[in-house]
Amino acid sequence: MKKKKWNDYLWIATAVYLSLGFFNIIFAWIGLLCFFIPLFISILGGGKAYCNNYCGRGMLFDILGNKFNLSRKKNIPHWLRSSYFRYGFLTFFMIMFLNMLFTTYLVFSEAAELRQIVTLLWTFKLPWHWAYKGGISPWVWQFAFGFYSVMLTSTILGLDTMVLYKPRSWCVYCPMGTMTQLICKVKAKTEKI
Repeated sequence: MKKKKWNDYLWIATAVYLSLGFFNIIFAWIGLLCFFIPLFISILGGGKAYCNNYCGRGMLFDILGNKFNLSRKKNIPHWLRSSYFRYGFLTFFMIMFLNMLFTTYLVFSEAAELRQIVTLLWTFKLPWHWAYKGGISPWVWQFAFGFYSVMLTSTILGLDTMVLYKPRSWCVYCPMGTMTQLICKVKAKTEKI
């Protein structure tokens, strides 16, 4: 039996993160770690080490899909693996991320009011007012609502593809994985020069 390492338990961090955001949305800021750490690891020469060894979300999908048998364990369709889809999804994801930042800016500049909602799948607006505690500038809360929406949406997409296909199917088209792969390709080209 393989001896467990500390990073084998990072799936707990993902579950705790999603739970904390349900009760107090300010914890959504912690999710920025999942955004910046993979990029830093890639830039510093670690390649896709984050995706392969430290991504709590991928580990959570692996446990749910394999240990709890919630996955059909089918191969992911070719179109979902294609570079067109992966780069297209990354582009769409970044546009939605920039839109979230713009909404945060509007609240910061007092051109818009704080919206205590979580938007699932970039479409469905769910009231989330119980997770707002006040006491901090409204733009800080707005960013938290927006970022939690992104994290929850990507988790739902990952769960869907986990059930339909192999447990870590999300990892194939994950925007962070695609960005780290792009960094690796750019680094490889610049090293050849």
